Amino acid sequence: MKQINLSKTLLLLALLLINTMVRAAESNAGTIQGRVTTTDDKPAAFVTVSITGLNKANRTDDDGAYSLHNIKPGTYTLKVSFIGLATQTKTVEVLPGKTLFVDFKLAETSATLNEVTINARKTINSTKLSLNKAGISPLDMPQSGGVVSSQVLQDQQVNRLGDAVRNVSGVTLTQTRGGVGETFTARGYSIGIGGGAGSIFKNGVLVNTAGFPEASTLESVEILKGSSALLYGNVSGGLIINMVTKKPKFENGGVVSMRAGSFNEFKPTVDVYGPLSNNVAYRAVATYENDGSYRSHVKTERFYANPSVLYNLGKNTTLTVEGDFLRSNLTPDWGVGSLNNGQAIPTMVARDQFINTAWAYSHMNQYTGSLTLDHHLNEDWKLNFITSAQGTHIDSYGSTQPSTVNLNGDWNRTLARANTHEGDYTVQSNLTGKFTTGSISHQLLVGMDAAEVDNVSYAYTINGLPIASYAYDKINTINLSQYAQRTDIPDAIAATRTAAPVYRAGTYVQDLISLTAKFKVLAGLRWSTQHTSQTNIDSIQKNKSITGAAGTRNDQAFSPKVALIYQPITTTSIYVDYSNNFMVNSGTDVNTRQGLAPSLVDQYEAGIKNELFDGKLSANVSIYRIVNSNLAVLSPYGYDGVTPNTDATLKKFSGQTTSDGLEIDLTGHLTNNLYFITGYAYNHAYFSNTTGLKGSNLEGEPLVINPSHTANASLFYTIDKGKLRGVKLGASSFYTGFRYAGYNNTVQQAQAYNRLLPVGGFATLDLSAGYTYKKLSLLSSITNVTNTMNYLVHDNYSVTPIPPTQFVTTLAYKF
Repeated sequence: MKQINLSKTLLLLALLLINTMVRAAESNAGTIQGRVTTTDDKPAAFVTVSITGLNKANRTDDDGAYSLHNIKPGTYTLKVSFIGLATQTKTVEVLPGKTLFVDFKLAETSATLNEVTINARKTINSTKLSLNKAGISPLDMPQSGGVVSSQVLQDQQVNRLGDAVRNVSGVTLTQTRGGVGETFTARGYSIGIGGGAGSIFKNGVLVNTAGFPEASTLESVEILKGSSALLYGNVSGGLIINMVTKKPKFENGGVVSMRAGSFNEFKPTVDVYGPLSNNVAYRAVATYENDGSYRSHVKTERFYANPSVLYNLGKNTTLTVEGDFLRSNLTPDWGVGSLNNGQAIPTMVARDQFINTAWAYSHMNQYTGSLTLDHHLNEDWKLNFITSAQGTHIDSYGSTQPSTVNLNGDWNRTLARANTHEGDYTVQSNLTGKFTTGSISHQLLVGMDAAEVDNVSYAYTINGLPIASYAYDKINTINLSQYAQRTDIPDAIAATRTAAPVYRAGTYVQDLISLTAKFKVLAGLRWSTQHTSQTNIDSIQKNKSITGAAGTRNDQAFSPKVALIYQPITTTSIYVDYSNNFMVNSGTDVNTRQGLAPSLVDQYEAGIKNELFDGKLSANVSIYRIVNSNLAVLSPYGYDGVTPNTDATLKKFSGQTTSDGLEIDLTGHLTNNLYFITGYAYNHAYFSNTTGLKGSNLEGEPLVINPSHTANASLFYTIDKGKLRGVKLGASSFYTGFRYAGYNNTVQQAQAYNRLLPVGGFATLDLSAGYTYKKLSLLSSITNVTNTMNYLVHDNYSVTPIPPTQFVTTLAYKF
């Protein structure tokens, strides 16, 4: 395993520490700390505590705590305020070098405050992400991210995870093979749907998102962009996503709704919650969905249930037990394919044209259970423990991917049958706390996590031959009536069973060090290990086991992170950050003749975060560079260094990719009834070096499925006065720029043609209108108003037309 040289990083950190400590805060300054609670003794989060006449303000954290530093001695008026709540004030006297403790109790209950918080539509700089594990405030987090709130999920009538994440700058929806799930890309790196990919989480734990996760149970969607390896290990260098589910409440209530829309969409949902006793509360969400599609032959039928229970085990301890079940039956959809082995998009075909077999199917059953224990040791220290288990079984059958379609559209279809089971088992524990060493304060995180991902898959034969060798029929993807299509379903027999378990574990420590109120350092280090066991193949037909080609391997890596944060005023944060992540490789190293070590990817990021107009507006800008300087590429020669290599698994670390980018986010809730979300991102991800590789001409080639430009904008306004009181109007627009589908070219590739498939950019516009009267609400939307035609790209030679103009409406009753 290649060792990481941290000497330069540590030297830089030491210089920064010396420089900032020299400029330490005034020795005679005082501090005000305290806690804000509600009348039922619950913490009041996101409440602003400020000093009248001074540019000093702080928002309470999840525990209701606040702190104001570097205050000159004197008498001041301390003010507590929040949109929609009555302001409270107290007169306080600050003494030299002393800490003054001042608590506030709001007149509202926690339930009332929660409603006000939702109505206030918090911006990205006033909403903590549970993804950071340490409870660090957004302005103290030296990393770009975003959150899609429950209000946005509701107003946009979000039905899929992809509908939600497009509200975060730079995040792009792609699509997996067969159209039975979603993948996402940011900063030049993508994430897949399997638990083994390790970049999509639910309530902080690893999950498999095949079959599309259900959005009706989501309270919010959190995203961290860039490297998050310090906290999560082997994850994408582009982004990680966390789905936060709705939690039990200690007040009775709920919502029943009915959604209906174009192409026979039909989706009733029930969400109920309430107390079972003084210390036990529950929540249950259930929904049924039955959809057609703008794509011919494509249908969806789903059932989902999500029960959860919250136990108050004491004043300082809570236990949440949650389970869910998803049954998702989908039609696999290859889109419209491509022509001439991926050289052109068949733009002449209809938007609804379906090229899979008429009987193709994909059935999925998924079970998930989790347990979360939170224990407050005291006001400063908290212990968190999470464990979960998930089982995902997929049974699908249809044609193989359309990667060999001729220029005239002729395609000799073969078949693919899949029967897989993935088991994901995770555990993590985090200790967070705040303490001081002299005049320096710390916000510490110490944790560990472990995961086991068990993959079991079956291979099939037809008439005694491997299924991929079976010639099913011939069709023309341009003119489906040119050849007669078969409609029978060949009998596929399971031949082998393959088991491929993967084990991941890591330990990490992170500290946010406040040298002064203006200068802070965040530093951390993680050690990760990943064990991939020898693949085991059982021959079902011959009743014997054989050893798979993939042998047992162990990978380890250190993942450091160091950042300097400067906050000239309490509402502005400027940061520079270095971190890295690692990517596990497959294949054999031509130099060591051993399995390839992981590739270490360096990331550099700088940004500025602003919270303006008393938290009503957030404005963030970040720039980054991500460099994979030891990219594993196909070795041009064999072990002797002379013979041309014909083994696709024989590789060497002689490549480099670079991803440069800019991201801008501007969000706000200017009034109680008006909010907006806007974002823009530029990304240039490309091969930056393939020196020494014979026949290489990859320098400058863009990486596939990465648009150079993306943008998003949404605006929602609710009329709260006059005869139109309760009317809601909204508009959302999303832009995805030019990008490439297909595959990147390779060194000494056998193909004589360019494997990149260009796809143009496009923009869509959605409009919505609704009305709420007391507990009844109606919201309707028209999506893709201009009926724009473009494509979602797959990770192979196929594209799927985006949806045309569609209508959807939701009728809901809240009780």
